Amino acid sequence: MKTERTIVDDVLSPSMSRDIWTGNYDKVLPVSTQSFELSAVLPAVFYMFRFGQRRGKGKFLETFGTAEMPPKERKKSATVKRIAEMLARSDKFNGFSSEAKKAILGDLLLCFCLENSKHALGREEQIQRVAPTHYMASWVDLPEQIGHLRFVPEMIVAMLAYQKGERVKQNTEGDMTWFAVGRGYEKNILLQAFSQGISQRGQLAANVTADEFDECNDSVGLDQLLMIRLAQQLERAPYKLRDNKQGEISNQHPISEKATRHFSEDIRGFVGSYAKIIPRRTFVELLESCISVGMTTIFTSVFRILFNWAETGEISKSYEQQPEHLFVDCSNGINRQLRLLAEQSMDDFMRRVQRFSIIMMALRLLDHNARYDQSLKKFNADHKPNAANWLNLLGDLLHGRRKESEMIFYMMEQKAQELADRLSQEDYTEAVHILRNSQSEPNPIWRLAEALTMLQGRKNTEGKLTGMIDSAMLIGRPNSLASKRFTTRTVTGTTTRRRREIRSLVFTDSVLDYLVHRHLLRVGNKSSIRSLSFKEFIKIIRDRYGFCVDSAPPGIPIPNNLLQANRTILERRLRDLGLLVGVNDADAMKRLEPRFSQSAENL
Repeated sequence: MKTERTIVDDVLSPSMSRDIWTGNYDKVLPVSTQSFELSAVLPAVFYMFRFGQRRGKGKFLETFGTAEMPPKERKKSATVKRIAEMLARSDKFNGFSSEAKKAILGDLLLCFCLENSKHALGREEQIQRVAPTHYMASWVDLPEQIGHLRFVPEMIVAMLAYQKGERVKQNTEGDMTWFAVGRGYEKNILLQAFSQGISQRGQLAANVTADEFDECNDSVGLDQLLMIRLAQQLERAPYKLRDNKQGEISNQHPISEKATRHFSEDIRGFVGSYAKIIPRRTFVELLESCISVGMTTIFTSVFRILFNWAETGEISKSYEQQPEHLFVDCSNGINRQLRLLAEQSMDDFMRRVQRFSIIMMALRLLDHNARYDQSLKKFNADHKPNAANWLNLLGDLLHGRRKESEMIFYMMEQKAQELADRLSQEDYTEAVHILRNSQSEPNPIWRLAEALTMLQGRKNTEGKLTGMIDSAMLIGRPNSLASKRFTTRTVTGTTTRRRREIRSLVFTDSVLDYLVHRHLLRVGNKSSIRSLSFKEFIKIIRDRYGFCVDSAPPGIPIPNNLLQANRTILERRLRDLGLLVGVNDADAMKRLEPRFSQSAENL
């Protein structure tokens, strides 16, 4: 029996199959639709801002792995225990000669700087990730391949750099930007926030040894100093990717233009105002929550935009774009009724998201045909940084509003029937039914998209999509935006019991801390703390991120008493965190205040 991919190659051609047999489409969302480690993203972002290219080979395994071992075994040998032993022999460390003291050093590394594979504990596990404790974390080439981060760092750099053109370029003198590329720390507020004690020499763009630590600097904490010492052991930053084309940072933004702009504003305001006054470890946790909130909003906005595109064939204007509205359980799972409502809201959203994979397949099919049509090819020339115009063209083709649609439909109908014939010989009954059912779906693009997605494996495509969403929400982390639990339910009419995952949007203390401090800022040329009522705060997070606290999302009926209970719980938690003050019960007298006094010297 032939595999699904082999049959698709035979019918559609290997060239077309390579274009469509994936879950990605970078003109909509320039990341791989798979799980990733959001906590490992920032060191790669530091590197790309510093050098203006993607990271290549570094010296982590060469330095801390066992040289005589084959590559796979060498990875496993680079453990916290071995790293601590090697650092203890360095002249930068004194007093760590005993086994007990080496164990303490290893625990410090695991606490502040490094993370084991699968978040495992212990000093003899394989090291997988490096924490964004300091800029020098960018010298540690973990994960080993930059592609393991699913192009998330590249997307973040492109959004923050906010340039024109096909790739992110090094900024020149005089460029007005908060996030300069390849111009030194003082020109980039994110690098500036993480580069305490570091000076540079030589040509910055090319010199992988230009970053130096001032040994007389006493402004770095123990966690930062540990990272600096770890990086110094490597002697240099990783080289850029040797293949220049692969090393370039694509300047492709998500199709959710409004959420992208908000993401940049949020990071600029939060980092510029609080980096120097919030304790570093707390600041890193809040910054990760900031990225989590922004990435989640981008993803939900993209989903909503594409669902609308499937109906109308048009990408909505930036000012019309809205994130998906989801109910938040402010009790963090303690109140059972609120938890169930939040799970229902997320469950409804996740069911609708399953269609996203089919829409992406339809886009890839249309894109392949349009790119090789001589009359349409010219429209593909300018799709970066935002591809809204190109997607509008594809929407016109999908809905038959252009003369080229007729020929594309004719070719796709032929391919659909040929594929159905080939699949029927190999007993793919369900896919054959989809392809031949022109009465319920006359458009061959949709029939092909659904059948091909099914052939890829619905569990496979849906699982990868779910993993991407979970990663953005930092599920399982103390600073997460959502929680997940497993339930077992009996299938109706049978005795079979199935185990399934249920998610709900929650506000951990870190998320609340971040949201309050961010929206207390009046961001402009000079940022300042503004007066913000509790009522205004709830409205802002609903309109900007889709987080519903005291209002029901569309399609989810919620009794008023539960909405008010959710609001009251949020109010109490903010008071307990020291983020809310009020002299009486009047809404106008309940106002937010920061736990950390912000600094306005950068913004």
